[in-house]
Amino acid sequence: MGKKRPRPRRSFTAQFKAEIVELCQRGDRTIRQVSDDFDLTETAVREWIKQAELDTGTRSDGLTSDEKAELAQLRRENRRLREDVDILKRATAFFAKETR
Repeated sequence: MGKKRPRPRRSFTAQFKAEIVELCQRGDRTIRQVSDDFDLTETAVREWIKQAELDTGTRSDGLTSDEKAELAQLRRENRRLREDVDILKRATAFFAKETR
């Protein structure tokens, strides 16, 4: 028995995701039918629907897209500030050693 090869990672535009979510929420077709029709994984479609519901406020068990973006930005800033502090600590130690 051969192993199933993993599907290559693809990226989709926000507009495409919104259209897929709209198709699913209309109720004409199931999530499985939509995912099969567009060659998508059912898990990805379910995640897009969940995120859309979080963003619109109809669901509250996760972070909205804006909150995720802000969290990522704050983490980047925090990492940069930690690096700055580390550099300053090393410089302080170097100059303290030089002045003795």
